[in-house]
Amino acid sequence: MNKVRLGVSACLLGQPVRYDGSHKLDTILADILGPFADYVPVCPEVECGLPVPREPMHLEGSIASPRLVVTRTRLDLTEKILSWTGRHLKQLERENLWGFIFKSNSPSCGIERVRISSPEGSSGDAGAGIFAAEFMKRFPTVPVEDERGLRDRGAWETFMERVFIFSRWRELLASGGDLAALIDFHSRHKLIFMAHSPKHYRLLGRLVGTGGEISPKKLFHEYFTFMAEALSLRATPSKNANVLQHLAGYFKKVLSHEEKSELQELISQYHAGRIPLPIPIALINHYVRKYDQPYLRSQYYLNPHPVELRLRNHARHSASQPSE
Repeated sequence: MNKVRLGVSACLLGQPVRYDGSHKLDTILADILGPFADYVPVCPEVECGLPVPREPMHLEGSIASPRLVVTRTRLDLTEKILSWTGRHLKQLERENLWGFIFKSNSPSCGIERVRISSPEGSSGDAGAGIFAAEFMKRFPTVPVEDERGLRDRGAWETFMERVFIFSRWRELLASGGDLAALIDFHSRHKLIFMAHSPKHYRLLGRLVGTGGEISPKKLFHEYFTFMAEALSLRATPSKNANVLQHLAGYFKKVLSHEEKSELQELISQYHAGRIPLPIPIALINHYVRKYDQPYLRSQYYLNPHPVELRLRNHARHSASQPSE
């Protein structure tokens, strides 16, 4: 398995770069994902030339144009960090990152809910840190998350799912992919799209079906646009249960009455929120092997990331993501 190539806020890897000289080593990054990841650490504040330790900073102004201001001295460091950010983002283009995990609540690295104060000190809006906002602008299709999301079952799953899907998309483009390669890509990912958005699942299917009628450039652009939209929507229990029923249909002629009852019971239990998704998935994977279903073996829905990562075993809580 190729290592997952991820950008990471350096403090999350144990580097003592925070304003007070401390770090925020994250055990999931170090112990669970670490053996399978190639990390590219980034600390915007230190790398733009600020010392350790340093005065605390915060954001002021508006979501559209926040300023990075030293809390006590009122020194405005916005242009300093933006100048460095512009140069560093050009370097990161060459890193071919699969995703980026940012430090939450940081005025430079937070991806959301970073407090933006008024000059008088009162709380105002909440937005993204300066470096994170510029990163997401420059690389809108690179999956991003913060360390809080690593402890949220849905966010963790969704982030890593997107990391591997977009990496496979890049491989498709790098190989000079044609319509046949796109059809194969779609065939192997279609159930994931169904779980995120039945509407986009149908749109992508129709697009691939008529792909020979439009230019390859337009085809691949539209496909990626619909795919990215689909993956931005939450794979809810209801939509996942629909996919599980779809998968169960492949076995209706071979399962015994007891096996059918067991599978339907697990799907119902999952839909009701009593058991996690990996339990019915594990049984379906068992039936795929037992009854030799080569088509289902190729479905990334059943194995969305390399088994070595054991991501579903480490996910802990429920998702918090926009629904369709």
